[in-house]
Amino acid sequence: MDCNDHLTFIANIANSITMPELPEVETTRRGIAPYMTGQQISAIIVRQPKLRWPVSTALMSLSGVCIDAVERRGKYLMFKTSKGTVLVHLGMSGSLRMIKEGEPPLCHDHVDLHLASGDVLRYTDPRRFGAWLWTEQDPEQHKLIASLGPEPLLAAFDVEYMWKRSRGKKCPIKTFVMDSHVVVGVGNIYANEALFLAGINPKRLAGSVSKKRYAVLVECIKGVLVKAIEQGGTTLKDFVGGDGKPGYFKQELQVYGRGGLPCVRCDKPLREIRLGQRATVFCKFCQT
Repeated sequence: MDCNDHLTFIANIANSITMPELPEVETTRRGIAPYMTGQQISAIIVRQPKLRWPVSTALMSLSGVCIDAVERRGKYLMFKTSKGTVLVHLGMSGSLRMIKEGEPPLCHDHVDLHLASGDVLRYTDPRRFGAWLWTEQDPEQHKLIASLGPEPLLAAFDVEYMWKRSRGKKCPIKTFVMDSHVVVGVGNIYANEALFLAGINPKRLAGSVSKKRYAVLVECIKGVLVKAIEQGGTTLKDFVGGDGKPGYFKQELQVYGRGGLPCVRCDKPLREIRLGQRATVFCKFCQT
């Protein structure tokens, strides 16, 4: 099965809320990094400290510190400095965008990171499930990051790794690939899409999938994430990228949000179920 086929179907997506996934976070990183890297922090203003966890008070002491790099691990953004690292998670509805000083905040604009350049990184989060944390240690050893699986777009995520990790697993394959301890960033949208491209039924037990089919699935996961990043992520309702523009990958989704509509391959109705409390859409004829 060729997972490099151009995704051409324009989907009719329901206007539901979903959390930013890896492509959205990576799109945000790429959008804000040119403005932040090498810049000095002039102030951090916290209007609402009660997010998923309390905003670290240590952030207030970063005035004059330079941002050396803006990196990503899984769905965590890392603003690295000589003193330590700011860890940011967008939660369910969070977004980051660059603005100019003087733009008045709205009710859900909770954190502003001011730069000496006059640019401001503004964090908006209506549902307040995101996080702004601080660590002076190696961020890779932080308790929220240390146990994460490999990045799906790096060489460590390959068929040999997935084959070994899946042996004896009795959970559904969709649940398995969405486990951040197995591989990071394959959230609900992209798990649905990758499994469809690979022709694998999401209910199939992870331990029963053959090595040959894992080889296809790994390539499909990588392919669908790359395409989503190239097109700016998937906007359903809340997400906008670091430049304030929405993502457009939703226009090419083939199964997610299309339960009951015709399969783009066989024209039979797609089935929608709940699997691990998440909406799961698949074609029972094309995915076995």
